[in-house]
Amino acid sequence: MPEALLKVSSLRKVYESATGSVEAIGDIGFEMGSGELICIVGPSGCGKTTLLKCISGLLAPTSGNVELDGKKVVSPPPNMALVFQEYGRSLYPWLTVRGNVELPLRHKKLQRTEREELVMDALTAVGLDHAADTYPWQLSGGMQQRVAIARAVAYQPEVLIMDEPFAAVDAQTRADLEDLVRRLHRERGMSILFVTHDIDESVYLGERVIVLSKSPTWVQEDLHIDLDDERDQITTRALPRFTELRTHVYEQIQRAKRGEAVRPVA
Repeated sequence: MPEALLKVSSLRKVYESATGSVEAIGDIGFEMGSGELICIVGPSGCGKTTLLKCISGLLAPTSGNVELDGKKVVSPPPNMALVFQEYGRSLYPWLTVRGNVELPLRHKKLQRTEREELVMDALTAVGLDHAADTYPWQLSGGMQQRVAIARAVAYQPEVLIMDEPFAAVDAQTRADLEDLVRRLHRERGMSILFVTHDIDESVYLGERVIVLSKSPTWVQEDLHIDLDDERDQITTRALPRFTELRTHVYEQIQRAKRGEAVRPVA
């Protein structure tokens, strides 16, 4: 078996407060191979964002490890990129679209022509090559999120982490962005860890869906999504197998909310 690209081992996070300790993450472990697209779902407040912060090195776990390419993550790794729900806050309004996408590349030792090629390639990939010289505030919410995705693509990360990135856009825009993520994953072999509260979205996007328990969180189920790689919003969502999978995930989350799932003994 090839070595896992991303490995989360016995991850635990406890917050200390004036009223005592709060265990947000009880014990989480899973692996992600190179080129995989994994969705993470779970009950509201189960610690999905806390988990991502630990994985990305933004938050130190209380115990356990995160490894990327066999190296322990203790701070934000240079070969990882993040896309958040609040895309507006991550874009600089005084920079053009081109400038926003190019910004992280300035920390890399690249020639100007190399940076420009990466920027335009990324903008073309998300369908915004025509908007390179506009400003974020001139774009719709969906287009602004495409800028945020283009910035991550241009950075050429080994792992792209997305934290509920489409929660703030309308349904039609969301469908378009979901297909964009699927296309980037398929055509560029991008390794993507995608957190969402939308069950249908997780089944439509993912090759695997990891279902988390309620807090303190652990992996309740790691479900293989046996749908074809070629997916579309109409045909795929109409498949009986799609309905079976989304119903199964929904039932698992309801079990998690009720605390009915039994944690496996190590």
